[in-house]
Amino acid sequence: MIQDPQQYVTGVLNRDGLMLAKTITLIESTLPAHQELARTIVDRLLPHTGRSTRVGITGVPGAGKSTFIERFGTMLTAKGHRVAVLAIDPSSSRSGGSILGDKTRMEKLAIDPNAFIRPSPSSGTLGGVGRRTREAMLVCEAAGYDVVIIETMGVGQAETTVASMVDFFLVLMIAGAGDELQGIKKGVLEVADTIVINKADGDNVVRAESAQKEYQSALNMLMPASPNWRPPVLTCSSMEGKGIDTIWQTILDHREKLTNTGELAEKRKTQDLDWMTFLLDEGLRQWFYTSQHIKDALPRYRKDVEEKKTSPTAAADSLLAFLHTKNGK
Repeated sequence: MIQDPQQYVTGVLNRDGLMLAKTITLIESTLPAHQELARTIVDRLLPHTGRSTRVGITGVPGAGKSTFIERFGTMLTAKGHRVAVLAIDPSSSRSGGSILGDKTRMEKLAIDPNAFIRPSPSSGTLGGVGRRTREAMLVCEAAGYDVVIIETMGVGQAETTVASMVDFFLVLMIAGAGDELQGIKKGVLEVADTIVINKADGDNVVRAESAQKEYQSALNMLMPASPNWRPPVLTCSSMEGKGIDTIWQTILDHREKLTNTGELAEKRKTQDLDWMTFLLDEGLRQWFYTSQHIKDALPRYRKDVEEKKTSPTAAADSLLAFLHTKNGK
């Protein structure tokens, strides 16, 4: 492994794809030595970040996310953009999971010289988002990718967590699956910047238009997350390429409105602070459960709770008391 952080920084800034991949691998490593090196690299790259359009994409099973992202990404590269796709992989970082699967589902985009596809292992992180997904996004920005797409695996809190680190959050849906609103949570509606009904082609066009009206009515009943943007509901066909340009124009309109009002800058500041809090919570959780004292005591307290010798509240309080003891209080 290269020990000099400047070699990584120089490689990323020179748009070296291999060095970009190595840098993200280093960032995702859990080894303390790697984490220290990664922090130095990210800090040095920070002045070169923040210039991309950050797009989060989620969708219900069967919505055709991979096909949509490939069509969307190839359209953008054809327009002269450089596109990075960070796909959240639900598998562990050790197994590598569906790395090849992600790329075979996006064959054209995977071989596009102006695109970069990278799975980010969630590794059990809360919200289903890689613990270092945000840092990976910053590194891609430093490497000159002006559109960064974060694709969530769409489970648990993943949607709202991804929404908290992007500029624009797109929710991909399909029509003809029964009650359309049953397939989406209110929390997702509240953070969506647009809902897109995919597969609006062939015999499904009428159903897609019907679903569009239903979703728009649902959105109209909610208070918009932004005072400067009311989320539209759009339709598209990833297979035929219809409506893809309109989606990109919607993202550009959103960016222009939020930039002109100063909301985008404030949103990113808030996201930075929220991410710091997220990492603190994750770090404290990891530190607590890897403490030898907790490892030794936890099985005993669990047994006491199971045998009704102590209450869950009392057991938790006793374990948390370790934090005070550790700090001499």
